[in-house]
Amino acid sequence: MLRAIVIDDIEKIRKENIAIIQSACPTISIIGQADSVASGVKLIKQLTPDLIFLDVEMPDGTGFDLLQKFDTISFKVIFITGYEDFAIRAFRFSAIDYLLKPLDSKELAEAVKKAEESMTKEVLDLKLHNLFSNLERPKNLQKLILKTADKIYSINIQDIVNCESDGNYTTFHFVNAPKLVVSTNLKEYESLLSPHNFFRTHRSHLINMAYFDHFIRSEGGNTIIMKNKTAVPLSVRKKEEFMILLDNF
Repeated sequence: MLRAIVIDDIEKIRKENIAIIQSACPTISIIGQADSVASGVKLIKQLTPDLIFLDVEMPDGTGFDLLQKFDTISFKVIFITGYEDFAIRAFRFSAIDYLLKPLDSKELAEAVKKAEESMTKEVLDLKLHNLFSNLERPKNLQKLILKTADKIYSINIQDIVNCESDGNYTTFHFVNAPKLVVSTNLKEYESLLSPHNFFRTHRSHLINMAYFDHFIRSEGGNTIIMKNKTAVPLSVRKKEEFMILLDNF
């Protein structure tokens, strides 16, 4: 049983969320609720919960401000927000769980299931450090959390040369570091990285245009050569889009 606190500045939403949590998540015991950053900090110190459901925007600050009040974070966090804004992208880059208002029971249950799984303090600290780092750069997210079979890494986006998929696995290639293989499909990373100068050249390949070197046309197929000499295929259906991109590069 996880002992949880719900923090949201609007009483009606707070009560609705508690009702949904109690209905959808029988392993959660709500032990308290708060309506601000200040009252949330006080309640967490008083009750030492296992988990907090944390609103992003509150009158006296944000959920991020609340977390930064603690030198050590010994509880798990699920953010709840009503806005599909920059913060959502920061959550996704940092592999931090979040839910959109109004709460969806299925998504809530999935987030709680993840929270119930063991996560070391070191991993939580890494994810939150990554989150705070990205929040400091609202127009230029810098760091991406990657989870391999046995480790979790915080990666600088500008160090990624290209990504290559194999089914539900994606291999990341870097400038001056060993490759990493993660068990997430390429489509997820295309969604995250496309706004940051990455281009999907092929169903199995995503490249960082900062490392594009030259393009080879041939009867056997079009090929992109990266600055690290990696050869990446360019599919027929992507050629026109790529040519337009090069004209504006």
